[in-house]
Amino acid sequence: MPTLYWIIFASLIGGALSVVTAALFAYSARASWVPMLVSYAIGALLGAAFLEILPHAFEIGGSASTITTTLLIGILLFFVLEKLVLWRHCHTDHCEAHAPDPGHDHGRSGLMITVGNTFHNFVDGVIIAAAFMTHFELGVVTALAIIAHEIPQEVGDFLILLHSGYTKRQAVLINLLASLATLTGGVLAYFALETMRGVMPYTLGIAAASMIYVAVADLIPGLHKRAELHATLQQVILIALGVGTVWYTGWLLGGLG
Repeated sequence: MPTLYWIIFASLIGGALSVVTAALFAYSARASWVPMLVSYAIGALLGAAFLEILPHAFEIGGSASTITTTLLIGILLFFVLEKLVLWRHCHTDHCEAHAPDPGHDHGRSGLMITVGNTFHNFVDGVIIAAAFMTHFELGVVTALAIIAHEIPQEVGDFLILLHSGYTKRQAVLINLLASLATLTGGVLAYFALETMRGVMPYTLGIAAASMIYVAVADLIPGLHKRAELHATLQQVILIALGVGTVWYTGWLLGGLG
């Protein structure tokens, strides 16, 4: 089978399989679990940003000043994006005249995490293509590693979409559509790998910015609504578990590699 066909196949499977696996887990979660599992999502987002995405951006040739500047610009862009979503919601629903709905955030964090996830999936496609174009076995191992790495992050993304007010069916559809960016990145990289390689550090910086912004600006403030000691301990443990899941997955795959 030609290399391009393997890239297409691995990109489709790598994106869709991780989304479906995460959705199966999240579908089994009761609605009452979502606020608690948001703590886990925070840890998974921060772990993916600081332990995987940013280090990888440095490894592929991005300078410290380039990556940190991209990260800063990305955070500011997501701040502006959230303001625009808030402005639209207020002018549509006259939110200034009503108390905010504590149940969800009217899709703000869900929208931003979807944008960042799309960037991240695009980079995964580029990585898959580069691996297959180097060696077939390397491409297979890389695709399997990306699937394993994406599952905990996709679980977090799915839970954030539920927290934002999306239904489970909508969350699955949005994540599946975002996963198509893996295919786009793989095909484009096959035809223009050298050009794509130069864009990857910036793309990774934007992806990390979305995860950090959503975790710190949108999700963590909601945890402060429960200030009792047992709730705080539960949140800290779940955040640590989310970070630990990403770290252990990276360590395990690194050991296998």
